[in-house]
Amino acid sequence: MTTKLTQLLQIKYPIIQAPMFLVSNVAMVTEAMKSGIAGCIPALNYRTLDELRDAIRALKENKVEGGSFGFNLIVNKSNVKYKGQLEVICEEGCDFIITSLGNPQDTINQAHAVGIKVFCDVTDLHFAKKVENLGADAAIAVNNEAGGHRGNLSPQELIKQLTQHISIPVISAGGVGCKADIDKMLGYGAEGVSVGSPFIASIEAGVTDDYKQACVDYNANDIVMTERISGTPCTVINTPYVQKIGTKATWLERMLNKNKKLKKWVKMIRFSIGMKATENAAKKATYKTVWVAGPSIEHTKEILPVRDIVALLT
Repeated sequence: MTTKLTQLLQIKYPIIQAPMFLVSNVAMVTEAMKSGIAGCIPALNYRTLDELRDAIRALKENKVEGGSFGFNLIVNKSNVKYKGQLEVICEEGCDFIITSLGNPQDTINQAHAVGIKVFCDVTDLHFAKKVENLGADAAIAVNNEAGGHRGNLSPQELIKQLTQHISIPVISAGGVGCKADIDKMLGYGAEGVSVGSPFIASIEAGVTDDYKQACVDYNANDIVMTERISGTPCTVINTPYVQKIGTKATWLERMLNKNKKLKKWVKMIRFSIGMKATENAAKKATYKTVWVAGPSIEHTKEILPVRDIVALLT
């Protein structure tokens, strides 16, 4: 299967195993590469730059022909680790970087200088045009079926809007849980897809068996939006605990968010608290189950090795 994405990354299938906070790891991406797709890990999954460097070196050792690996960078000012992460990635090398939540100009400049491709998350045509003008190699079109922080437009509407008005490849993110979904996205005009939630229930994923099993037991109708993790609406599985704490920001957060001077700090505090709760739920046995996932878990029927999940997608 040849598309602009397979040509860009020299992979067999036009699929990126999406970067997932707390979930993605070296083992998952290694198996993704062996299966002929690309794999990506959030740089924030590593607490220190030395850990990030070790992960890059391990992936370089594990790389095989037909596979590709990259890292996701949060490129806004709230990520105080960003500059150091970008420096390490450019020093050690990888195939691509996916940028999120900010201006990717520095990333594009530094990555291109060492031969690393840069794909940028976008949710609409306005930002897609911006990243194209900045020199991005592709746009990751985050639609309203994506897991985590999603866009507002349907896959079909967003892909067609972008392919008609930008010239760089469009990679669709969201709403892919089986081969038929991939065929549909390519039919809309995408050059590839970014797939996340189906890989949560992989043997290699670094989360609890309870989290993995939840992706099997729950379905698309059980995915809800919550403001209780990062302050920005995020999709989670509607567990009893999520139902108990609710999905809306507290009255105090809503009030403080109206103050322009305090809004930034409120979001940072909420993000810190929410991320810690999510980490505990993902990594430990706890009743406080805040599990991030998207509606594509509808097609997840059992916990499988990454290679078997890729086989079902291709």
